[in-house]
Amino acid sequence: MWHQRDLTLKPHPRGFHLITREVVSALPELAGIRVGLLHVFIQHTSASLTVSENASPDVRRDFERYFNHAVPDGWADFEHTLEGDDDMAAHIKASVLGAGLSLPVRDGRLALGTWQGVYLCEHRNSGGARRLVLTLMGE
Repeated sequence: MWHQRDLTLKPHPRGFHLITREVVSALPELAGIRVGLLHVFIQHTSASLTVSENASPDVRRDFERYFNHAVPDGWADFEHTLEGDDDMAAHIKASVLGAGLSLPVRDGRLALGTWQGVYLCEHRNSGGARRLVLTLMGE
């Protein structure tokens, strides 16, 4: 069984945001899957996806601080600068973290660990709405 759905997320401020509920809510078919896989793909080059701690907001703030330190906006050596100081840094952060996740499904639910959640990683100051392609397969 295969299902595919597009999900448009409302604009989020720059940072790391839990979106597990939005992803699950967009796929009512998930409840009927005994064993399977959900692939989540973001159709953007300046935002990304990851799985991490779902309970403490400190973790999300630390992610943002780390990536801003590692890849600062407006670095003087960037050549791609026409779209703003945050644009090239956002592309690099998105490439490091990635555009897709493969998540196991078991007994009608995502088989995430107790403290795991799906993050939208918004790397732009004004990124706008973000589009995801959700592909669910299983039996």
